[in-house]
Amino acid sequence: MSKISQEKEARIKEEILSLLFHSSPHALYTVFISKDIVRDEEFVKRLLLELEKAGLVTAVRKSPKGKDYSRRLRWRLTERAYQAYKEVGVRKL
Repeated sequence: MSKISQEKEARIKEEILSLLFHSSPHALYTVFISKDIVRDEEFVKRLLLELEKAGLVTAVRKSPKGKDYSRRLRWRLTERAYQAYKEVGVRKL
């Protein structure tokens, strides 16, 4: 298994953030994000957890009906990250 450089990892994180921005206000499951950016689900989950620690994304741990998810998470941008993307002028698709 080859190691991905920090630069490539940062670019993948940017891709994840962009995807979440374009899907906002809807939260996306980890599996959908990994399929969209064509990366391994565990790798994407690790990056999402790093982004969560950095305060850029937040995990949605409950279903719309209020039940706790037992095995999967949905993700969305934090308000601060969303506003930063909006200020930069990134267009929604």
